[in-house]
Amino acid sequence: MAERHAFQAEIQQLLDIVIHSLYTDREIFIRELISNAADACERLRFLQASGQPVYQPELPLVIKVKTDAKENTITITDTGVGMSEAELVENLGTIAHSGTKAFIKQLAAEKRADAKLIGQFGVGFYSAFMVASQVTVISRSANPSEQGWKWISEGAGGYEIEPAGDVPRGTQVILKLKDDAREFAQAVTLRRLIQRYSNFLQYPIELDGERLNTVQAIWTRNKNEIKDEEYQEFYRYIGHDTEPPLLRLHFTADAPLAIHALLFVPRQNWESFGFIRTECAVSLYCKKVLITARPKGLLPEWLRFLKGVVDSEDLPLNISRETMQDTALVQKLNQALTGRFLKFLEKTAADDPATYEKFYVEYHRFLKEGIINDPMHREALGKLLRFESSATEAGKTTSLGEYAKRMQADQKHIYYLLASSREAAEASPYYEAFKARKIEVLFLYDAWDEFVMEHLHEAEGRTLCAAEKADIDAGEDARKQGALSETDAKELAQWLKETLGSKVNEVRISKRLIESPAVLVDSDQILTTGMRRLLKAVGRDDLPSDKPHLEINPAHPVICRLAKARNEDRELAALVAAQIFDNACVAAGLLEDSREMLKRLNQLMEKVMTPKT
Repeated sequence: MAERHAFQAEIQQLLDIVIHSLYTDREIFIRELISNAADACERLRFLQASGQPVYQPELPLVIKVKTDAKENTITITDTGVGMSEAELVENLGTIAHSGTKAFIKQLAAEKRADAKLIGQFGVGFYSAFMVASQVTVISRSANPSEQGWKWISEGAGGYEIEPAGDVPRGTQVILKLKDDAREFAQAVTLRRLIQRYSNFLQYPIELDGERLNTVQAIWTRNKNEIKDEEYQEFYRYIGHDTEPPLLRLHFTADAPLAIHALLFVPRQNWESFGFIRTECAVSLYCKKVLITARPKGLLPEWLRFLKGVVDSEDLPLNISRETMQDTALVQKLNQALTGRFLKFLEKTAADDPATYEKFYVEYHRFLKEGIINDPMHREALGKLLRFESSATEAGKTTSLGEYAKRMQADQKHIYYLLASSREAAEASPYYEAFKARKIEVLFLYDAWDEFVMEHLHEAEGRTLCAAEKADIDAGEDARKQGALSETDAKELAQWLKETLGSKVNEVRISKRLIESPAVLVDSDQILTTGMRRLLKAVGRDDLPSDKPHLEINPAHPVICRLAKARNEDRELAALVAAQIFDNACVAAGLLEDSREMLKRLNQLMEKVMTPKT
């Protein structure tokens, strides 16, 4: 005969919390109940391993789920450790009690920690009442001297318990679903949920007789025992990608946190195809049970291209397993994973430069985004940057560290130059003095590179410096003969300032130019012309309004002839002066409207083509 038991006084209040507030998605109940079943199987395995006698030792450890859409029920059966009458009362009679917690304490007392237990049995079990109007539990303990028992509750007021007769070892949970939860009695719905949350549990999970969890949680295995084919199969499963990954990182760490991680870099960067911004596809697990597929804060934004899994036994989860109680712990996970991945990239760059080059071509923008937005890892990211330079062959790149090793003895800065191509860089007026002095310059082709360098600021203990801001003298030996005298050059500079008016701040005599007649230098001490151009392109209208300086090359034939023409043909000289300024704007990438320049060029050509009388 069934015995009626009352819940503790606070049970109804706790049930309301579980059913209405604790979980954001009702579907979580299936994860909790299957996790409890796996827990029971793990405890049975532990008992057998310790040599204790168990009832029906021949029964294989398995979890079976059965749906009945007609009866609107779900039945979850495991062949685990089961429960006696006292354990049913203790474990299911109060939400606050945790059978798993008690068992872990027992293991700790015995100095055993080899059982991989999941969750908190009491609270996870009561998530069933989110979808069920009635829950029936039929259980038989693994203790050979115990019999089977039946526990029934509708969630309010209490529960009934009675003998169940000769039933198999383990636990059977029968849910009579509410009318608004009928979808969960559909096999297709449960298949999706089980494969999402519990697909990597080590014990077989069968749904209506069909095995579901066939993919192994290989991240928990020793990587030396895993074949490449297994890694690729697993990546295809979690990455939904037909191509093998470009890189993979599989590691286990014990400190500062217990972590099993398996991370993949896809062969292609899907953002480069113009698709929407990708989201990090690294799922967070606790002992092979999915916590969240899109954990916020687990990795920094610039690592959103990664795919894989992270499993940590140290996660102090809320009783719903949905919310992590300690955000500081998530930050520790973030730092541990990010630091490990950066070291992995650095090692790959050293050991396999060809593969790293492929990675860099696809993902360099993400690394640069990290330099801008992630100060904590800025220095490590700087080591991963690669650029062409004046010391490398076309198409070959170098690192900031390699550049530093080649620096001249008296050189204080690492110099860089933003250009559209190598040809443009080598033809740039800003490069001429460096070429003459045989000082290496990094060639930056990405529009954001100069912005990245400003944020990085230094590398290898050396300051990063834009070539146009550098005070480099080409040297007397490099300058051409026939230059204007110092007096004539100063007079021409003064005339150019008067002629160009508000277009320029100052006109100065240049020491950096060899082949070019003139060059623009931004008068702002922070912005370069390239930086000013980039900020304008993204809509910044609050830039300093300072006009640029114009530097002239007193040895260039055009400048020398202009000095003469300003006294002989003032109209022609004024046109040439304006054209020199616009040519310098073109070289700096700052000419916004070419209509006036084209009109002037036509006037100049007309004058040149006019027959002399």
